[in-house]
Amino acid sequence: MDPITEEQQYVDQAYRRLDELIAQYRHELAAIRLTGDRDNPVDAFQRDSFAATYEDELNRLSHVRHQLVLGRLDDADGGSHHIGRIGLRDANHEVLLLDWRAPQASAFYRATAKHPLGMIRRRHIQTRGRTVTSVEDELLTSETAKISRLSLTGEGALLASLGRARDASMGDIVSTIQAEQDRIIRADGDGVLLVQGGPGTGKTAVALHRAAYLLYAQRARLARSGVLILGPSASFLSYISKVLPSLGESGVVSTTIAQLLPGVTPTGTDDAQATEIKGRLAWEKIARRAVRYLVRPLSSPVKVRVASVNLEITPEMIERAQAVARRTGRAHNAAWATYAKTIIAELAGAYERQAEGGDWLTADIASTDEVRRTVNSHWLPATPRWLLDHLLAHPDLLSRLAPELTAQDIAAITRPRGSELTEADIPLLDELAELLGETPRAPREDDDLEKYAEAAISGMNLGGGIVDAAMLAERMRPARAHEPLAVRAARDRTWTYGHIVVDEAQELSPLAWRMVGRRCPAHSLTIVGDLDQRPGGAPEGGWPALLGPLAKKMRQEVLTISYRTPAEVLAAAEEAMAVRGIELAHPVSPVRSVDGSLRTAATLDEAIESELAFLDEHYGAGRGLLAIIAENPPSIDHPQVHVMTPREAKGLEYDSVILPGPIRAPGDLYVAMTRPTQHLVLVEGEHREATDRR
Repeated sequence: MDPITEEQQYVDQAYRRLDELIAQYRHELAAIRLTGDRDNPVDAFQRDSFAATYEDELNRLSHVRHQLVLGRLDDADGGSHHIGRIGLRDANHEVLLLDWRAPQASAFYRATAKHPLGMIRRRHIQTRGRTVTSVEDELLTSETAKISRLSLTGEGALLASLGRARDASMGDIVSTIQAEQDRIIRADGDGVLLVQGGPGTGKTAVALHRAAYLLYAQRARLARSGVLILGPSASFLSYISKVLPSLGESGVVSTTIAQLLPGVTPTGTDDAQATEIKGRLAWEKIARRAVRYLVRPLSSPVKVRVASVNLEITPEMIERAQAVARRTGRAHNAAWATYAKTIIAELAGAYERQAEGGDWLTADIASTDEVRRTVNSHWLPATPRWLLDHLLAHPDLLSRLAPELTAQDIAAITRPRGSELTEADIPLLDELAELLGETPRAPREDDDLEKYAEAAISGMNLGGGIVDAAMLAERMRPARAHEPLAVRAARDRTWTYGHIVVDEAQELSPLAWRMVGRRCPAHSLTIVGDLDQRPGGAPEGGWPALLGPLAKKMRQEVLTISYRTPAEVLAAAEEAMAVRGIELAHPVSPVRSVDGSLRTAATLDEAIESELAFLDEHYGAGRGLLAIIAENPPSIDHPQVHVMTPREAKGLEYDSVILPGPIRAPGDLYVAMTRPTQHLVLVEGEHREATDRR
């Protein structure tokens, strides 16, 4: 039997089993929905739990239908395993398909002719839909086995994937993972794993596949705490959005630093100077001083009148109440309640010494305008937004609270009260939110619900340390009863994740890294990036200078092979950097050359016309993507043409890229030049100087 027919039979068997499981879960879900509502809350909860489980499984299985079977491993003892996008067992619970993340599957990505790991053959299976189109065998014991200078595995499948047209979504690399990538993907989840990777090395794909691997290997832990993926832009998150679902994982939170604070969306912009100033670690100390500024001594007694009785708030009374509040160790706003209650209690005692009080006394004192003004003005409750606005609108105050900033620094970030928030404000707001805590609030519907739950616990004799009112109230909120973990985590600023993946990590400021670290106290992080792609190039001190305290737990891996970018384009990018006096800290080796990949054009219109014609001819009409990357992008309306700045292009890839003019920041130029898989077209401009000499 020829290999394609042989593997087609196996692929058919795997898809039949996948279809059976999908049909089974649909049947179970439909049956449980028919049970309807029940009076017994335990039964209702159990029904909803099963329904949520079936829905999750249906969602997972429906996303893994493409290229279900990836390949086959044959060992020296005559055994074989088929490797798949997910694991499958047949009706008799025998392994039908081995999950690519299983330990037994690691040889599929790591075995070589020199180190076969007990295997004699690796077979890559290419499919279109459910049809096997080709197989590629690698003999792992023969001395004549084909080994490229870069020790690639599945070279034919890899090059075929690189030659396909790009589209709006990133594809997974589960069928073509290389040995250096697999080692990183399967590394344990403890500590901070830094992955330095130049253009086209697959660092984003590695990070996402690592997230999928950890969700498989540490399911119990991460199912409770979740995984957070931080990307550089909304367009980048849209680009990678299908990768994890295609690997059977969707329970992650994906966002940017700008969107990490629930309910806060920055709409303003800062220049580079203001962005750098706001990202400094000095704000850790400045923020603490700013919060302490909200707690002030009383200089002289304040007389108040409650129900015809004259009372006095003294400086000593304020000082004692502030001391009591500080001893709670709570955040500023949470401690305010203790501070206020202490003062009201002292005033109530003074009242009773002069007149007879009643149940109304405390509330009446607390509602007196003069009491409220005096109490609040000496321990002022505040929101992060209000306090940041106050600081940036009052340069004299900021200069007193921030001796680390120069007068020029303060002038660069001063703005009117009520200005739009910027992305650089988000870590500042998070720093303040951590110190301030929740603002005091009036009773809400949720409070009533919790009181009802407390009464229900008492009436039903529940609890005993296992169920409390807050837990029962949460279950009674219909909209939240079975929300996915990702949804709950995304709306909770204080949520701590089991693992965090940070892509394009070189872009984060030192203060932003504090914001990231706060969301994973265990410091289980995968950080991927390229220092050479920073606008100003690699900083002195390298990654430790950027990561700060997180660098203490850091171990580093370096990806050295560029799979995406043609050799000619990489060479031009390196030379363009050299012309600007920058030597790359982490150069990479290209996998392939593409004839004519480096091109020039007299005008932008000429370049667009030529590249669209190339895409039509190379891939077929309407297929493939062209990017125009510029500091001030033109406006072009065409479905195959994406227009963006170098910052917006980070992490993305295109078939062809046009640079219509000079790009000043060296790191931005390096990013822009290394996005294509086929052609880079340079229109007249400063950046042609490197290629003119070639």
